[in-house]
Amino acid sequence: MQFPLDTRYWFLRDHQLFKHLSSSELREICLISNFKTAKKGEIIYFAHDEQSRIYSLKKGIIKIVELNPNGDETVKEVIQNGDLFGQISLDDQDTDEYAVALSDYVTICSFRIEDFEKVIQQNPSLAVKYTKLVGLRFRRLENRYANLMFKDVKTRLILFLQEWATKEGQAEGNTITLKNYLTHQDIASLICSTRQTVSQLFNEFKTSGLIDYSRSTIVILDFKLLKT
Repeated sequence: MQFPLDTRYWFLRDHQLFKHLSSSELREICLISNFKTAKKGEIIYFAHDEQSRIYSLKKGIIKIVELNPNGDETVKEVIQNGDLFGQISLDDQDTDEYAVALSDYVTICSFRIEDFEKVIQQNPSLAVKYTKLVGLRFRRLENRYANLMFKDVKTRLILFLQEWATKEGQAEGNTITLKNYLTHQDIASLICSTRQTVSQLFNEFKTSGLIDYSRSTIVILDFKLLKT
């Protein structure tokens, strides 16, 4: 699907990385941008693209899946609106990863690294904002790895649910509802556990009245209790 220049302009204008730019600067960036769409379940490869690219998720939710040498899949990260992914360090990376659309309609913006480097070299304020966004992403990953090292599985699951609820939950009083787009296997990969353990903990939380869940939703019945 080819996006008209005006559509690209308004998509980028809303992004926190580009919204401070002037109209002329933004239109120049539009010329080097590439947009694509994907449906739920569609695989979006980027690690082995012919040209290294940096991506930003405009709309929807995707997960980053990594393949180990044995061909086993691990969910590495969940990407949400505005997040950057791909070759965000702007250097050559040898990874075997791909992205999978988790929501019904996903829109992704991408740039060739060579083009993006030229833009940020010409615009110091854009370079600073980019550095801050990448720094925040790496800090989130560092916090996640620290939890994996020093917290037990039950605590890791609780922290994961807290973060998920804070980012995306629909609150009604002390009850928070989440759209459930992750399988227990996905969650297990994200918190370095097993599907069986995650399912057991979900059942335990449901029995204790902490959560209720189905294939489509997860309802945190008492968010304050979850935090304690």
